[in-house]
Amino acid sequence: MFLEMSLLFMSVFAGILGSILGLGGGIIVIPALTLIYGVNIRYAVGASIVSVIATSSGAAASYVRDHLTNVRLAIFLEVGTTIGAITGAMIAAYVKSEFLFILFALLLLHSAYLMWQRGKQTEHSESTETTAHPWANYMQLNSSYPDAVLKKDVPYLVQAVPVGFLYMLGAGLLSGLLGIGSGTLKVLAMDSAMKLPIKVSSATSNFMIGVTAAASAGAYYMRGDIIPALAAPVALGVLLGSLLGAKLMVRLPAALIRKVFIIVLILVAVQMGLRGLGIRIG
Repeated sequence: MFLEMSLLFMSVFAGILGSILGLGGGIIVIPALTLIYGVNIRYAVGASIVSVIATSSGAAASYVRDHLTNVRLAIFLEVGTTIGAITGAMIAAYVKSEFLFILFALLLLHSAYLMWQRGKQTEHSESTETTAHPWANYMQLNSSYPDAVLKKDVPYLVQAVPVGFLYMLGAGLLSGLLGIGSGTLKVLAMDSAMKLPIKVSSATSNFMIGVTAAASAGAYYMRGDIIPALAAPVALGVLLGSLLGAKLMVRLPAALIRKVFIIVLILVAVQMGLRGLGIRIG
């Protein structure tokens, strides 16, 4: 009973952080399952795939209702992530587990760096460009979002659309390989390359990660990597957490959570990297 409850609480925590930061619950679920519960990384990846879909399902509806999600942009970029996710899922079975550990550790370190960079920015000073990319004008991707602090709609222009699309191809590939929503690269592409505000990037990423994960979930299920007895409680906890996280994100600044998350990411990355090198800790 204690094991099931701890697994549920871990999943809720993963859902809260995943929905607030737009990263998906997998970035917490996979290290927790492998390092704490001793689950084989391939089964952990399978459970994570399901949990990412749950994160997206829980948070996306709330963000769309709050007009934070850029749905037009999400649908366009999802073409790239879906292609990448299917490709990654097809080749995942031929990649050694040790390599997956090391690759995931590098992804975690990269995520920590991105969170640190985002922490140096202010919520209302991201969009400095005065013109949008021609593709953004043609596809009507420019929009605005309601800011709860300023109590007004804040307009923004979408930049570097082709560069963002290339980022999404890579994000989808990582999603298929590692069983995560690859929200890290999604948020990076929308924040840094396409110049979207942080809250819009996070909300749009949450909208997209479920579709990306669903694109590769079938391949994992057919290989037997998704164990319902493991995936079901994880998905339930992540779903509850994502619903709570979606309510918190629009009301609270993420600065403190981001700082704590950076420390967690670095610690887990070190452990995952050592596992990939054959050094077992704990």
